[in-house]
Amino acid sequence: MPSAVSRFAKIAAIAALTSATVFASLDDAAARRAGSGGFGSRGTRTFQAPPVTSTAPGTAAPIERSMTPRPQTTAPATAQQPLGAQRPGFFGGFGRSMIGGLIAGGLLGMLLGHGFGGGFGLLGMLLQIALIGGAVMLAMRYFANRRQPSYGVGGQSRSYNMSPGNNSSFQIPTIGSGGGFGGQSRGNRPSDEIGLAQADLDQFEELLTQVQTAYGAEDYGTLRRLTTPEAMSYLAEELGENATNGVRNSVSDVKLLQGDIAEAWREDGHEYATLAMRYSSIDAMVERDSGRVVSGDDRRPSESTEVWTFVRKSGADWKLAAIQGAEQRAA
Repeated sequence: MPSAVSRFAKIAAIAALTSATVFASLDDAAARRAGSGGFGSRGTRTFQAPPVTSTAPGTAAPIERSMTPRPQTTAPATAQQPLGAQRPGFFGGFGRSMIGGLIAGGLLGMLLGHGFGGGFGLLGMLLQIALIGGAVMLAMRYFANRRQPSYGVGGQSRSYNMSPGNNSSFQIPTIGSGGGFGGQSRGNRPSDEIGLAQADLDQFEELLTQVQTAYGAEDYGTLRRLTTPEAMSYLAEELGENATNGVRNSVSDVKLLQGDIAEAWREDGHEYATLAMRYSSIDAMVERDSGRVVSGDDRRPSESTEVWTFVRKSGADWKLAAIQGAEQRAA
């Protein structure tokens, strides 16, 4: 009998150790995705907030996933953390690793026949039960989180729309008139250093529709053609996560409702344009096999506002370089 109990204890310890390790890693990945903001690059302005516009009157979400090196600063470390980030505390970073090491060491010691330390007895058994219970709770939370959509270009947190009543979604602002793409105020004129033309604005509107549609169709070839390699890498990552979770983001009927130029500039032989865009689309997360709607609405359009940055070499076509969330304009 004691040998049977010993074998059970070893099996339970292995299960607890494996489950705790796997689900802790998955939990960290989910937390990273949930806490991420914008992605891509805006050149030297990547970590600067774009100017507010009538379409996006609130501050855009910071870019947190970017290959652009973060500029060095003498500001205190707390001031350099992204908005909403939390300090890791003792149970994050080194402290969490140390505790995990102690638990893993104790479990391995038990597997080798040494237990958790001489005479741990009943306390050791209770700790095993607690570990198994914790692994089960992590598993339940993980599978519950799998039902949540990842927020890609066509995700529920990223819908884009346009202002009704305009034949053209974008209109070149008249300097000094106080008007603009969405009726920009005189104090919020866009900083357009390159002189965007109506043809550029039409291309931005086309890119909005094309990128969204390609994302919903998981058309990697089209996405690579319409985006920078960096932006494509993040979109591909999100599509891969959707596939792993057994869902896909269905996006259709994308329509720009309103757009504003936030800023446009030149640097290092490239031209950049950052625009706020409000658009509508039919946007839903569905199960890949059954087509059952997991979140969103596959019948009625939803509306959101985002800030997109485009880049091109002189004379070439514009490509999507970055996306940032923006506050929805109050009705």
